[in-house]
Amino acid sequence: MTESIHREKLTFLNQQGQQLAALLESPETKPIAYALFTHCFTCSKDIAAASRVSCALAARGVAVVRFDFTGLGNSEGDFANTNFSSNVADLICAVDHMRDTLKALAILIGHSLGGAAVLSAAGHIPEVRAVVTIGAPAEPEHISHLFEANIDEIEEKGHAVVNLSGRAFTISKQFLDDIATQDLSERIRTMQKALLIFHAPADDIVQIDSARRIFEAARHPKSFISLDSADHLLSRKQDSQYVANTIAAWAGRYIPVAEIADKDTARPKLKSGEVLVRETDGKFGQDVFTDSHHVLADEPTRNGGRDTGPDPYEFLLAALGTCVNMTVRMYANHKKLPLEKVSVKLSHSRIHAEDCEHCETKDGKIDRIESELVL
Repeated sequence: MTESIHREKLTFLNQQGQQLAALLESPETKPIAYALFTHCFTCSKDIAAASRVSCALAARGVAVVRFDFTGLGNSEGDFANTNFSSNVADLICAVDHMRDTLKALAILIGHSLGGAAVLSAAGHIPEVRAVVTIGAPAEPEHISHLFEANIDEIEEKGHAVVNLSGRAFTISKQFLDDIATQDLSERIRTMQKALLIFHAPADDIVQIDSARRIFEAARHPKSFISLDSADHLLSRKQDSQYVANTIAAWAGRYIPVAEIADKDTARPKLKSGEVLVRETDGKFGQDVFTDSHHVLADEPTRNGGRDTGPDPYEFLLAALGTCVNMTVRMYANHKKLPLEKVSVKLSHSRIHAEDCEHCETKDGKIDRIESELVL
């Protein structure tokens, strides 16, 4: 079953007091983990790769916050005054906001230069257990080749307007000076996080050698996955989906669900035979607990629910069906009958009482349950 996705706009302040725009995408049920996604150079949180990866992760139960760096997208500030160091500072501010409001953060995901930013910051964020990079440069200075033709002008005038993917951006000398002083290798070596590296061999923006250098600098546990024919921006939907599915499966090794559960969703202590039914955050959603099991109940979307689990009548049919099957099996075993399999299909409907031949009342409607037993 595919999760419904809840979207919530967020804002937080950077170190200069400017407002940065963010978006939280989460499953309607309790997330199994929280992740922070940082976008590529001169991109925004709404670029297709960021949106698709975040949505696909939310559909797999991982809540994702993605935000616009200062001066980009819907965030305040002037891009010309930013640099790699300010990007890292923005990331830390996003982490602080998640820590204060969501009380949880387990995964950092960075695309392109955003990947370099998460590698730089990860070692300073104790609650992060896993780091993912997608097409990330081993050193921030690598991106200077994108405006190589303008470097002399930037050095001479202090800034230049450059064209990047059809859009004009002002690149300042302080930006060049900042990326020239960054050394990620030691930060990667000492970050003490599980690392997953995605990179496409044919990436023409950040060459595959960057992935090798990141991998060699990192300590275990570390993994590399080739994105085959994907491009740098993960333009094809199937590439974004593949990345998201892989992240969700891989991160499960490092993010135990028990560690990210709030107290109010922790498993209650029940005796054998006791059942606790408790509301979730959804309109009709319910957590159903026994002493050793946990399932979800809900209403279907056509009734205003989120379809995160069977509805009450489906649970009733399931209870009756399992009781029938178990009784038939016990009888067959007791009588030593050669019964291979037993199954029962049940359905529920509401009918007019007057249509019921043997009912005591002929007023209103009554519930009818039909069963089909197959031996």
